[in-house]
Amino acid sequence: MKKSLLGLVSVFTVSMLVACATEEASEGGGSTETSEEELTEIDVMLDWYPNAVHSYLYAAIENGYFAEEGLKVNIQFPANPTDPINLAASGQITLGITYQPDVVTARANQDVPIKSVGAIVRSPLNRTIFLEDSDIESPSDLAGKQVGYPGIPLNEALVQTMVENDGGNFEEVDMVDVGFELGSSIVSEKVDAVTGAYINHEVPVLSHEGHETRNFNPTDYGVPSFYELVFVTNDDTWEEESESIEAFWRGATSGYEFTRDNPEEALEILLSNQDEANFPLIEEVEKESLEILLPLMESDQGFGSQDEESWQETIDWMKESGLIEEEPSLDEIFVNIVE
Repeated sequence: MKKSLLGLVSVFTVSMLVACATEEASEGGGSTETSEEELTEIDVMLDWYPNAVHSYLYAAIENGYFAEEGLKVNIQFPANPTDPINLAASGQITLGITYQPDVVTARANQDVPIKSVGAIVRSPLNRTIFLEDSDIESPSDLAGKQVGYPGIPLNEALVQTMVENDGGNFEEVDMVDVGFELGSSIVSEKVDAVTGAYINHEVPVLSHEGHETRNFNPTDYGVPSFYELVFVTNDDTWEEESESIEAFWRGATSGYEFTRDNPEEALEILLSNQDEANFPLIEEVEKESLEILLPLMESDQGFGSQDEESWQETIDWMKESGLIEEEPSLDEIFVNIVE
């Protein structure tokens, strides 16, 4: 899983001749009477290369859940972090995986015609992490420290909210743009802590490499529990293809339920679909990642459900933090696909 970019390039100015690595995912593994020719094809773009958070999709493909819904799902990988939101907005893909704050920014600041149709991970995975033997005990201790981040405004807002809610002075925090070299930056002690690191990726990767860490959860210090990952589509696509998208969600839900009940088997399916050339997976890391993710994907209202409260809290916080100036309409920014 890679980091969100709030400085989204408008879909109307970005070149759409993007070189996307595409996987024509087959619908093998499940028993269905629907022939290949009768299936409706939809294109889905991941937020990054395959990893544990996508296990349910590959399980749904492998077990034929999408085929049972009359669909052939073609999975694509982004060439740039903004591709899922931009290509969904332009109608070049049916669905893209992106981040709730990015959806708010795109809709509020640039009037990009996208909406979220389902929540995947229901709370932030983004953490501020530091080595286990650090003298940092609470966010206010970040004052006077160097905090690395990937140059994304959202991460500055997260740290500011945490530090100020803990009684510290954010102006005394030295935010250092380290790009995506987050783990190496704290291991080498280039910085004292990093934010923009994910509890289901950087944390287990560092542990696997022999570096134990501690971290702050932003929701413990005033940041709303926003949806980390959501599926988005174009407004027109939703109007024209809502039946196919709803069918996709039924198949995805079956994939999630299989993954929840059979995590080891789902992980094997994922590992067999990894992109070894671009993002090779470490089985131990992905197993730990899946254990972290599954409880955060659960909802009493059903997998993928969304509610106004989450969206409004996120919008209010982003406006207060200066990430957006105008509030997008709740009626336009999401639909609750779960009946």
